[in-house]
Amino acid sequence: MPFGEYQYSLDDKGRVVIPQPFRPFIEDGVVITRGLEGCLYMFPLLAWSKIEQQLVNLSLIDLESQKFMRFFYMGAYKTQMDNASRVTIPPPLRKFAGIEDSNEVVVAGAPTRLELWSESRWWENINQVLANPPAPEALRGLVG
Repeated sequence: MPFGEYQYSLDDKGRVVIPQPFRPFIEDGVVITRGLEGCLYMFPLLAWSKIEQQLVNLSLIDLESQKFMRFFYMGAYKTQMDNASRVTIPPPLRKFAGIEDSNEVVVAGAPTRLELWSESRWWENINQVLANPPAPEALRGLVG
């Protein structure tokens, strides 16, 4: 599982370098889609395949399920790292994540995915956690 955070810059073609520790995680390809907190989620193909299996079972007549499908699945792009270990972030996803005007990004590891954040949104999110830390009972079992 990937973990850690790395600051990079998007190049003029909308590409970001994947940090060396994360490269084996997505070496077979990656699906990039909208995340729930204004970032982008980057799933390795195997993890995305498992997500697709769950999405297939969403109800066609449940409007909330369909809204989520439009948000999460229909905005997804499949891609691979190039020879320089870069991934191209499509313009609609750059716009969603707020990185079209700022090319400073954070690539962070999570248990099942990578997350790509605009640097300013990343720090806003970190500061929100600091201002409102989780209740101790929410962390029970995590720390000995």
